[in-house]
This record gives sequence, structure tokens and C-alpha cells, in this order.
Amino acid sequence: MPVYEYWCPGCKTRQEILLPRFDSEPPSCPKCGGNSLQRRFSTFMMQKSYKAVYDDILGDSQMMRGMMNNDPQALAAWNNKMSGGEPVAPEYQETIERMERGEMPSVPADSGEATG
Repeated sequence: MPVYEYWCPGCKTRQEILLPRFDSEPPSCPKCGGNSLQRRFSTFMMQKSYKAVYDDILGDSQMMRGMMNNDPQALAAWNNKMSGGEPVAPEYQETIERMERGEMPSVPADSGEATG
């Protein structure tokens, strides 16, 4: 659902409100309860397609070399590009931060991977 920006002339505040559709009736002002909210033109964000993200990654030769060599910093950069700036789960965030510092995360003992 998109977030729309409104101006309330009653309490003179700007409000951002989540609505199901563009043609939805404006809600009451969440601050003063007034019924005269006026929709404002505001900026919006458009997510890149997965193809555009992959093309961007494949076009970064330094990152690709790092990924081919299992460089943890390149893997962290890849993850950041793939996530599109969305937050990751807290338990995964620690792994990303370690890779950004150049540390390769350890493989859990029960992962089924051969340990050599």
C-alpha cells in the first residue's frame, strides 16, 4: 500500500498516511481529527528490477573479482546491493558487519558441508 502525504489546514501539520489506493477517501487528521486533509504532491521511490540490480552487479568488475575469490567484503557489498537498502534480520546483520570488516563467517557444524 502506498504512503500519501497530506496537509491539515486545521492543525497546520503535514501527515503521511498509508492508504490502499490513490482514489481512497482522505481519512481524518491523525493529530486533530479534522476532516479537511488536502493531498500534497510528494516524492516517491521506485524499486529497481532484479534484472537492473544484477546488471549493476555484473558491471562492477572489482566486486565480481572479489566474489569469485570469496572475498568477504565483496560478498557483503553484493548483499547490500541485493537488499536494495532494506534492513536485514538482526542475526544476519552481525554476519554482514563481520564480512564488511573482512572476516569470512564460519559455517555452522550442522550445515552438511564437508569440512575437509
